[in-house]
Amino acid sequence: MPLPEIQVTPMDKAEAEKSKNISAWGTWSSEVRRFDWQWSGTEEAYILEGEATITPTGEYASCKEVTIKAGDFCVFPGGMTCVWTVTQPINKHFNYP
Repeated sequence: MPLPEIQVTPMDKAEAEKSKNISAWGTWSSEVRRFDWQWSGTEEAYILEGEATITPTGEYASCKEVTIKAGDFCVFPGGMTCVWTVTQPINKHFNYP
């Protein structure tokens, strides 16, 4: 059975607010940098500004690399390991449903 992929869907901020209530979620930001990450659970995120490339690693290395940017609604699979390469300072709302 294939591992779940990162899902990225372009979405207008007003639509994200209406359908997901993103303003009630937490926020996270990062300057330009590179770091290893593992999601502890499935995360939903709405990218407010910036850009990053996420490269799955380890058990998830066969999954697709994605670039996320302002206006993207993302779902990150719980347990996935990866490397984040933040290419423009990024700011996002996030939620663990």
